[in-house]
Amino acid sequence: MKIKKLFFVCWLLVMVACSPAPQEPLPQQGQDEQVSQNGEVQQDEQDQQVEETGNGIEIALVVSHGGINDGSFNQGSWEGMVAFANSHNVSAAHFTPAEFTDAGYIAAIELAVQAGANIVLTPGFTFAHAIYSAQDIFPGVYFAIFDELPSNPQTWEPRIEQNTVAVTYAEEQAGFLAGFAVVMEGHRQLGFIGGMPMPPVVRFGHGFVLGAEYAATTLGLDPGAVTIMYHYAMTFEPAPEVQTLAAAWFNAGTEVIFAAAGGAGAAVMAAAEAQDGLVVGVDSDQANDSPTVITSALKGVAVSVYNILVDYFEGQFPGGTVLTFGADTYGVGLSMETSRFENFTNEQYLEIFDRITEIPIAVSVDQAAGDIPLIYVTVIVV
Repeated sequence: MKIKKLFFVCWLLVMVACSPAPQEPLPQQGQDEQVSQNGEVQQDEQDQQVEETGNGIEIALVVSHGGINDGSFNQGSWEGMVAFANSHNVSAAHFTPAEFTDAGYIAAIELAVQAGANIVLTPGFTFAHAIYSAQDIFPGVYFAIFDELPSNPQTWEPRIEQNTVAVTYAEEQAGFLAGFAVVMEGHRQLGFIGGMPMPPVVRFGHGFVLGAEYAATTLGLDPGAVTIMYHYAMTFEPAPEVQTLAAAWFNAGTEVIFAAAGGAGAAVMAAAEAQDGLVVGVDSDQANDSPTVITSALKGVAVSVYNILVDYFEGQFPGGTVLTFGADTYGVGLSMETSRFENFTNEQYLEIFDRITEIPIAVSVDQAAGDIPLIYVTVIVV
């Protein structure tokens, strides 16, 4: 019997899987594994429960900073892996490196391989250099890196071997949906704070600008009716200066800030809470992180993890390739079920979502946001 992939629309609407639910509960806050003083990884009780569904470890997830409860790529990858493992009787475990460096990631991968893992999942751009090396060090092991390409540590030149697949996402579509939604909601003074000008972050930001432009066109607004403050914080940490900048923007009239900045988004949320502003979250549904989160621009990490595992176990692992998950495969979207929209409806969302692949969203990561040709939106780069 063939294993079915998940493309489930309901993930985008209610953030629950349509496949059989995991037999074990997902971990709660603080239930991550512990790293001993000598650097060895100790798997937590949840991993041991998952392992009992099979004969030894077959799948491993190596997580980056933040652990499996980070509310972002680690957690999405963990949920996708657990859903697959428990519903298909496959054993799995996750590992946290003793240190979050290339060497630390490779050491954790080695522990996973020694534990019997045949396929290793690595979420996030921090694994780019480690997987570049690991795909050669462990030629008999399969790797899936999410949101980045395996890249040379010196030149950043990508190289993907046949035992590796790189999964990327159409961030420009997710950003477009967010920009479209907040303008349709009625907001005209917007902001974008990205962590660093890396391709995924740039695509989020440019898509946000173009979505706002498209909504303004749809509504027949006057030229220049929408203003977007635009800034790269050069950090993914909740730095005080990020909160200070966001607070200044809110004080000056900015209504909504799209924070595509990882942990720095917490600083934007803190500013929004103090200044009665609103925030668009990123990657996963961040509605529970702050009452100021009006919606989140989602990446279907759990979906893509699940589907890559389907490919692997059916003997169709897409090694040596880059796969992009977009709206057509339900790889991006907005968190509408938990959104705090008052005017923008689910019907409007579904209409634009169904048409987004037909809308030309021309994004160049080499182009500055201020150079995007616009009529209704004014971008102010800070």
